[in-house]
Amino acid sequence: MHYFSQLFNYEHPWSHVVIGMWHKYPNPHCTHVVTVDVVDRSIDSRTGIIRTERILGCKQKAPAWIVRFFGGSEDAFVREISFVNPATQEATITSVNLSLSQFATCYESIKYAPAPNGHTSFSQTAEIQARMALWRSAADKLEGWLVQRFEQNAHLGKVGFSDVLRSMWEAKEQQHAHS
Repeated sequence: MHYFSQLFNYEHPWSHVVIGMWHKYPNPHCTHVVTVDVVDRSIDSRTGIIRTERILGCKQKAPAWIVRFFGGSEDAFVREISFVNPATQEATITSVNLSLSQFATCYESIKYAPAPNGHTSFSQTAEIQARMALWRSAADKLEGWLVQRFEQNAHLGKVGFSDVLRSMWEAKEQQHAHS
């Protein structure tokens, strides 16, 4: 099993980041995410927590040796469940791959919370595990490829989401300054 984690702050308040997370895709940095479908959304009337379940459709090439031996395509799907708690100002997102799950799982967890100076802390972890116990060398190769792909996408996601937040909120701030 391989692990990935990162922690940093966005220079935007929590409320802006949470609104922005619904507008993260599509963006020019994360072209691998091609569709976002909301499967379910509900609000707990007692707690005010918003639960959203989405399916992200991605275009990513599987390793050539997986496709050659087991089949596959570049269409991949991820199930994402998020909880936004306005009372505690926490937002959590968990996701897991639906595609190629017979070969490997990638379980990701993200948390947004208020940070000092009106910023928002972002923490992300991922556990990536191949499920090919019979072929340890193939499993290690697959995990290595998945970790590399995840790290690339995490970097692109950070850059893309920063751009989304900047374009959403700086435009509004400029509008207010000119009114």
